[in-house]
Amino acid sequence: MSEITNAIKQICEEKKLDFEVVVNTIELALAAAYRKDFGQKNQNVKVKFNPETAHSKIFDVKTVVEDLPEEELVAMEAEAENRALPKSGEHESYYSRVEGEEEKKRFNPKTEIQLRDAILIKSDAQIGDEIVIELPEPEDYGRMAAQTAKQVIIQKLREVERDMVFNEFKDKEHEVITGIVQRQEGRLVFVDLGKAIGILPVEEQISGESYPLNGRVKVYVKEVRAGQKGAEVVLSRRSEEILKKVFYLEIPEISNGLIKIESVAREAGSRSKVAISTDSENIDPVGSCVGQRGSRIQTIINELGGEKVDIIEYNEDPVKYISNALSPAKIMGISLDPVGHRAVVKVSPDKLSLAIGKSGQNVRLAAKLTNWKIDIIPYDGVEEVQAVEEAPVLAEEKEVKAVKKTKVKKEAGEGKVKVKAEKAEKKEVKPKKEVKEKKTVKKIIKDKK
Repeated sequence: MSEITNAIKQICEEKKLDFEVVVNTIELALAAAYRKDFGQKNQNVKVKFNPETAHSKIFDVKTVVEDLPEEELVAMEAEAENRALPKSGEHESYYSRVEGEEEKKRFNPKTEIQLRDAILIKSDAQIGDEIVIELPEPEDYGRMAAQTAKQVIIQKLREVERDMVFNEFKDKEHEVITGIVQRQEGRLVFVDLGKAIGILPVEEQISGESYPLNGRVKVYVKEVRAGQKGAEVVLSRRSEEILKKVFYLEIPEISNGLIKIESVAREAGSRSKVAISTDSENIDPVGSCVGQRGSRIQTIINELGGEKVDIIEYNEDPVKYISNALSPAKIMGISLDPVGHRAVVKVSPDKLSLAIGKSGQNVRLAAKLTNWKIDIIPYDGVEEVQAVEEAPVLAEEKEVKAVKKTKVKKEAGEGKVKVKAEKAEKKEVKPKKEVKEKKTVKKIIKDKK
């Protein structure tokens, strides 16, 4: 194994880079050094370096394109005299922008070769092929070329390292990792994450929490963005994912899948509620999370800086689920409005403040945990009992009144029919002569008076 190979491997271990990446960087540096001392105009220099022998082969690589008309070649040569082509080892294509027209690709003599010229070098050349011309290897490079190669190596290695760090932490975005507090600048906290330094801004810190120097801290990777000096990792201590991660780490039943975290509601630094469930009848989910004499839950609370954690048993019945979520308050009754997704909870007056919580925190967290809008009203037991007792009596009274009313109407109807029938019979029985005689008697009496 050569000294160069050993040096490359040492760099790979220190920077945690791939061996091929470092070799490619050396090849780019040698190509830049060759162009500096020995390169000619319109050469696309590529180097193939062998770290075992420390020798390199140098090539001029061009892509075969269609033949250009003579007029275009003449115009291109005239334009080339007026401007200098940029020096770069990368493949380039030049474009002329004309307002109102699409970009038009132009022939680049540095990276491209016309078909008629390519056939002179390779008889069976076709459009799209690469023509590789080997160039003589120099015995030694000058001081300026060596300085150029050094700068290229340093720059490229930094770029590769930055890209590697960015890609690594981009994959960890929205995950929870552990870091070490490096320093504080004002209210900003810088956390050492190994290959990068993360920033914990003020709005993502827990109110009242301290971050001692060299202290280990679990953080949530909120965002990873590319900056001028490398990857910028924005961290958070207020995320609900941190709470979930701590539960996974501290409770084996959750990491094994025997207990499932259904929902989490958190107000960082103050209080959290975690809803859990299990499919196994032999496991007590709440007891497993609390641990013997509260050992497990106490570890979680210490990890969160003293934040209180309520463990709630999940239930598919919304009434029972909401009742569990509002613990430790005792619920006297719940009425649900499925359309508005609203629940009205009745609590005894002496437990009203307990159900609502300090500044409404308990009911706020319960609403977030269950995803129901919750209204809490006082429960008056006397009125409720009276209403229940009086309800059947009122129903019976209404029924009696209705029966009586129907009976009266029926009797009244039957009486009217009977009276009409009797009148009709009298009219039929009375003879007409009797009626006339009665009228005559009445008239005589009237005249006498």
